[in-house]
Amino acid sequence: MSSVDVQKPVSGVRSALGFMALFRIEMLLALRKRADITNPLLFFVTVLALLPLGVGPEPELLAKMAPGMIWVMALLANMLSQESLFRGDFEDGTLEQLTLLPQPLYFAILAKSLVHWIATGLPLALLSPLLALMLNLPVDGYLCLLVSLLLGTASLSLIGAIGAALTVALRRPGLLLALIVMPLYVPVLIFGTGAVQAAIDGYAYSTQLAFLAALLATAAALAPLAAAGAIRISLDN
Repeated sequence: MSSVDVQKPVSGVRSALGFMALFRIEMLLALRKRADITNPLLFFVTVLALLPLGVGPEPELLAKMAPGMIWVMALLANMLSQESLFRGDFEDGTLEQLTLLPQPLYFAILAKSLVHWIATGLPLALLSPLLALMLNLPVDGYLCLLVSLLLGTASLSLIGAIGAALTVALRRPGLLLALIVMPLYVPVLIFGTGAVQAAIDGYAYSTQLAFLAALLATAAALAPLAAAGAIRISLDN
């Protein structure tokens, strides 16, 4: 057996151990910063709770608007916490140290994106059936709404990492970050709302969920690579 064959498994084990260590650290940091978790949830719940007051309490109107409004608010709530994804690490120098680690920066970004989804996207998805009930969404759409948000918010966290990496060196990147990631969010929004609407109308929605799963797989493979390149460019500047 050649030395190259031996090094490949060893390198893979080291990368996996490095990923788990970074994931554990990021989870602990996320739990300490409770405002970063609660603010998107409060925004999500508050806006959807105020929706009946703004458009009227008619059940038919609310049911018609519910899929799109829930998905749009989930997207915006997800974006609220994207700006801080790499900000703290950039300011204290940790981000530069991550680029010097033996394992690829890909795994550090993947760990951060996963923690971001657990802290933001997962609670939003779990709360969505309750808010759907408040908005009079038909029962047939509840399961599809939950599954589509689980898949879609994970993609949003990964895609948002690209925008956060590109703007990490800017003092106020809010508007620029939105301009960068919004076009990339559109396919996720289209297939997410399309799946819920198809479930409500009694049609098969497996195709839309399959597209969401494909978008998630593509984002998991490519988004950390793009974000890693953007971070190196930001650090060089």
